[in-house]
Amino acid sequence: MRLPRVQAFLKEKNITFSYTEEDGCASIDFILRGLEYHIWEFADGDEPCGAETNLMHAGHMEDVTGAYEDELLRMLEIIA
Repeated sequence: MRLPRVQAFLKEKNITFSYTEEDGCASIDFILRGLEYHIWEFADGDEPCGAETNLMHAGHMEDVTGAYEDELLRMLEIIA
């Protein structure tokens, strides 16, 4: 299971989401207040190194790297 803290946050807030994992990278999709949100991990080599998401801009994707799960949680706190 990937992005465990993101998943725990969504569960805590009772936000229904779908989770899939392919090639060791997670994909999380959910709807909040009528907007569709996506978090897709991507890899550079064998390990995930970042995520592409539209959490801050529902119509625009952005890449988050480094401590990306921390950054995703910060974004989720803002929108949820």
